[in-house]
Amino acid sequence: MTRIVLTADETLTSTYHDVPLLDFLGCAPYDKLPKWVFRVMDSQLPDRDGVLTQAPYGLRKVEAALLRDGFKRSEVVVAHPRKVEKFIGEDTTVVALYEMDPLGLGPVSMMFTNGGQWKNYTSVKFRELVERINGIRERRKLDFKLVVGGPGAWQLEFRREERERLGIDHVVIGEVDHIAGELFREIESGTADETVMVKGWPRVEQIPTIVAPSYKGLVEVMRGCGRGCRFCEPNLRVARFMPLERIEEEIKLNVRAGIDHAWLHSEDIFLYRVEDRKTFYPNVDAVVELFETARKYTGNVNPTHGTVAAALAAPGMIEVISGIVDAGPNHWIGIQVGFETAAPELIGKYMNNKMKPFSPEEWPWVLLNGTYVFNKNYWFPAYTTILGLPGDTDEYEIETARLIITMERELETKLGNRAHFTVTPLAFVPMGLLKDQEFYRIEDMITYGQFLHLYYAWKHLGKEVVRGLPELLRGNPFLIPFYPLARLGVRAVLRQIEKWGKKRGYEVKPLEPLDLHVDVDEHRWYDQPSFAEAY
Repeated sequence: MTRIVLTADETLTSTYHDVPLLDFLGCAPYDKLPKWVFRVMDSQLPDRDGVLTQAPYGLRKVEAALLRDGFKRSEVVVAHPRKVEKFIGEDTTVVALYEMDPLGLGPVSMMFTNGGQWKNYTSVKFRELVERINGIRERRKLDFKLVVGGPGAWQLEFRREERERLGIDHVVIGEVDHIAGELFREIESGTADETVMVKGWPRVEQIPTIVAPSYKGLVEVMRGCGRGCRFCEPNLRVARFMPLERIEEEIKLNVRAGIDHAWLHSEDIFLYRVEDRKTFYPNVDAVVELFETARKYTGNVNPTHGTVAAALAAPGMIEVISGIVDAGPNHWIGIQVGFETAAPELIGKYMNNKMKPFSPEEWPWVLLNGTYVFNKNYWFPAYTTILGLPGDTDEYEIETARLIITMERELETKLGNRAHFTVTPLAFVPMGLLKDQEFYRIEDMITYGQFLHLYYAWKHLGKEVVRGLPELLRGNPFLIPFYPLARLGVRAVLRQIEKWGKKRGYEVKPLEPLDLHVDVDEHRWYDQPSFAEAY
């Protein structure tokens, strides 16, 4: 049996048939959807005798840190959650779970579960896994410690009564790359606190290189952000940039394992090795070199997150990257981007670096023109907005709805079928510097302006499913029956939103677009001359 068993709940080891954005199925209300939906969509990563052959990136980092800190290969296993029993025995001292949303308190889950009043799929699978592990411990009379860490560990500290009911011995909050060996030995010896709040962050040289393949070929290119959005934990961390040599090494490891994809992870890909901390203008040469390096090893290179302001500030950078990764009509580059709100007042108050090098007053114009830059170069931004941000007003919410309408019309006018984006409203969750605020509960708190914001966001999503989803069908036979199902699903949700609004006296009304226009092509001066000359 194994000394240290690392695993995660099944929502983090599911491939979801490689359907774009279906990873968010874990946030769906488990009791409100037919159970067959989860059974059909939830396809699991492969394993070899119970050992994951690919694993969530966070697990791989902990594994690498423990091996670096003196634990033997035979003492550490990254186990498939469905086969974790195979590795737990008399020699096991720690079973550690890496979790993203264990109790369903994340922004997406809180939106889809009526403020947490319903159970989401991640919380169901997390509880199932914990109960199975505790069942093993009790039946075999074992004394290993059950530990939970990862980005969602804060939820178990926030809901301490649930943590105690589940029999979780330790909760670890924070980055552990630099202290993994010491921490696990303290847990083994019984000297660790029940809640381990890791102070500070590891330096770049203390963050280990993964030693086994990561799910989806995920490779971390930077950690933290530096833009300092008050509601966002990662944005408040010190930004650290991984050297190209390490990024290259991890990509090569994944490619050797047969993963033909490099998924470049960061909070904002365009801040990689940024030097201008005043305006946050991208270090264009460094970002371009990053994509060139990844492209040497695989034909599929994609970022996870980025900012629209950086794309607009350096449209030539987006154009060059598109050439590097062969973006085109049959190969769109997906990227997750924070839209948050159309209100310059709220952007300036809570996210005063998010729009740089532009001003808060320019934020709606930045969103429109930055999306144009993305679309013109075959990038598909998936935006998220926030419902219930402190200080929100109906005027601000209606402005957000009007901006969605403006973007849809203006971009179609300029780009025709090349115009693509989605907007997903999320519930405000008190994190970062806003921990003292209240969770947003849509059922109890929604206002008329928020209702219109929600409605027009989903209405546009329905349009994208009809127009954009066929482009994603190519190369994935599983998606063929999924297309009509998705169309019906989005229409059903839209009808449900309308009915739900009527019960509250909220009628859908036509909204006029904002007086904004795509004019970025007349403002190419945002590109720095040195970059224009170099490329």
